[in-house]
Amino acid sequence: MKTNHTPRFVSLLTRQTLALIMAGGRGSRLKDLTNWRAKPAVPFAGKFRIVDFPLSNCLNSGIRRIGLITQYKSHSLIKHIQMGWSFFRGEHGEFIEILPAQQRIQENWYVGTADSIYQNIDIIRNHAPEYVLILAGDHIYKMDYGPMIAAHVDSKADLTVGCIEVPKEEASDFGVMAVNENNKIHKFSEKPENPDTLPDNDAVSLASMGIYVFNAKFLYELLIRDADTTSSSHDFGRDIIPEVIAKYSAYAYPFREPQSEKSAYWRDVGTIDAFWQANLELIGITPELNLYDDEWPIWTYQEQFPPAKFIFDDKDRRGMALDSMVSGGCVISGATVRHSLLFSNVRVNSYSTVDNSVILPDVTIGRESKIQNAIIDRGCEIPPNTEIGFDHSADADRYYVSPKGTVLVCPEMLGQELHFVR
Repeated sequence: MKTNHTPRFVSLLTRQTLALIMAGGRGSRLKDLTNWRAKPAVPFAGKFRIVDFPLSNCLNSGIRRIGLITQYKSHSLIKHIQMGWSFFRGEHGEFIEILPAQQRIQENWYVGTADSIYQNIDIIRNHAPEYVLILAGDHIYKMDYGPMIAAHVDSKADLTVGCIEVPKEEASDFGVMAVNENNKIHKFSEKPENPDTLPDNDAVSLASMGIYVFNAKFLYELLIRDADTTSSSHDFGRDIIPEVIAKYSAYAYPFREPQSEKSAYWRDVGTIDAFWQANLELIGITPELNLYDDEWPIWTYQEQFPPAKFIFDDKDRRGMALDSMVSGGCVISGATVRHSLLFSNVRVNSYSTVDNSVILPDVTIGRESKIQNAIIDRGCEIPPNTEIGFDHSADADRYYVSPKGTVLVCPEMLGQELHFVR
């Protein structure tokens, strides 16, 4: 197929595209991390929020018309957007619009992913996009959406689905696409026991990334028809996508490294173990996700903290961090941090050790504490002489312990009520 993927051609397409980021989900598999925030608002990688990744992808791809669809406990998410993403210029046609559930068309709140877009269909139409790019707001990856939109136009597709190649034995956790040699989709299976594989590789499956490109007018027709179907669950994965594959032209877009056939970095940090692992992967010498990439920066709200500080250099009381990432505002006071990621404004006090752990912002760790294989949530004050991660039985009595042994500690588990509900 002859393509015309010149920068000018792609930039025209991205300017004609409206991105809608689905950021309303709780993410219940993250347990207490999402008791008071939506999953896209969960901190990640030392200074970011999860939602910063799809937002930065849009910005870096030249897509500057964005709708953020919110619902579950969205206060911290909305506050983050207001503080960190207010630099778009309305006079240039750029915007990030927050689209909360507000019963614009029906008396229900959002009852499914498709319904959340249908209930904003008048707003979407007013922006008059040629293409609508639908994104999940809770995945970690860096992706240029321009080539995907160009491939959608080249193939004359009604729908293009962004896909990641995964080993067949892992594909049962995803929605799986069966395609022909030209990547035209002929079957979609949600979390199948026996996943379909690539035509030329029976060890690899194509898993949906929750990224969809629609022709806008075609999307409107689908959403209206779905809203009128009482038997529908009004969900893209369960209702819309299977219908399009069965009746229309749908193509997969495998997400690969530029100029390579290698599958690109993409993480669903939807469980405590996956969240812990993805954060600690960033500490490696050459991690798959490069946060030091000047050509594809990840944007966020940057709190104004002083540089990290390491104090005391006595034989038994030395402030140091080894094989770790430490954010601004942290004070390592006569303590040792190993293979850990510390977010902003963390204080680790004397004679304490932190190993293989992810410490979210504004945490204080008391003297002579020992912490390993843990996630400490924002605002926790760990009392002196506390041990976490050494005795799973004792930890489980007070904290959450994951199937792989990661210990999650939140303020409420320590009797520290940061969110007053009375």
